[in-house]
Amino acid sequence: AVPGSTDHTTSLSWIGKGNILAIGTDSGKVHIWDTQVGKRVRTMEGHESRIGCMDWNDYILTSGSRDRSIVHRDVRAADHWLSRVNVHKQEVCGLKWNTSTNQLASGGNDNRLLIWESKASNSIPIFRFNEHTAAIKALAWSPHQNGLLASGGGSADKRIRFWNTINGNLLNEIDTGSQVCSLKWSKNSNELVSTHGFSPGPIQNQVCLWKYPSMQQIATLSGHTYRVLYLAMSPDGETIVTGAGDETLRFWRAFPKKRTPGGSGSSANGVGISLTGSPILNSNGLGPSALPGGTGGGSGSMLNLFAQMR
Repeated sequence: AVPGSTDHTTSLSWIGKGNILAIGTDSGKVHIWDTQVGKRVRTMEGHESRIGCMDWNDYILTSGSRDRSIVHRDVRAADHWLSRVNVHKQEVCGLKWNTSTNQLASGGNDNRLLIWESKASNSIPIFRFNEHTAAIKALAWSPHQNGLLASGGGSADKRIRFWNTINGNLLNEIDTGSQVCSLKWSKNSNELVSTHGFSPGPIQNQVCLWKYPSMQQIATLSGHTYRVLYLAMSPDGETIVTGAGDETLRFWRAFPKKRTPGGSGSSANGVGISLTGSPILNSNGLGPSALPGGTGGGSGSMLNLFAQMR
């Protein structure tokens, strides 16, 4: 449960810069924590069911819920409420802001990907994409190309698709062979990392590195024994951390700035991991003591390191 509350955590999102952490819960409430002082500073209502995803655009916090709605709030204001939109027909399971174009991407359990303009009062998406055939949880905006969005579909889809959200065109797609759980672009190169889950085939629960736009697979990182739902990147862009249903965190040096001479072209080669996916650091057994306000030792320290990788 969230410290000082009976709510259970269902999503987390850090503000872009600073020590503020938003915690989404199964009750539909959002708790705002100042992690520097370890204190909850406010609680905001607005959803009727669990909050599965959140993202920030400056001080605007956007949340998506099983109640099918997207809510925008300005956390600086006493009256934080900005707007609520109801366009998805099932749970909203993916949200990602592009702060350079001021566009919001939302993915739903209705297999729809929607693109919104930044105006909180805008209740009509500018693009509706229906190509995915499963829920869309994985969303990532490219830091290298304006308006380039990657989206990943669930176990009935298995595809990563690339969109130009300036003109609404589908640019490319690739069948990964397994459920796409999360996506993240490299900060230092035109490469993409994807994490995976369920698959009818033998390859599942992998972490994969891709070269864009060729979508050549340059590394497969193995080790997790259950679907890899969570992915974060270090501030320098070199290391990623993955969290899975096997209750482990694994740290990988995926995007080193210095490549290995004579390597196969993989940015994962020879720097902390191999192509078979040996992580540079493992941790398991995270418990309630690792949550804000907890008293955990090693597990809490590991979670603090995870928290710094935004």
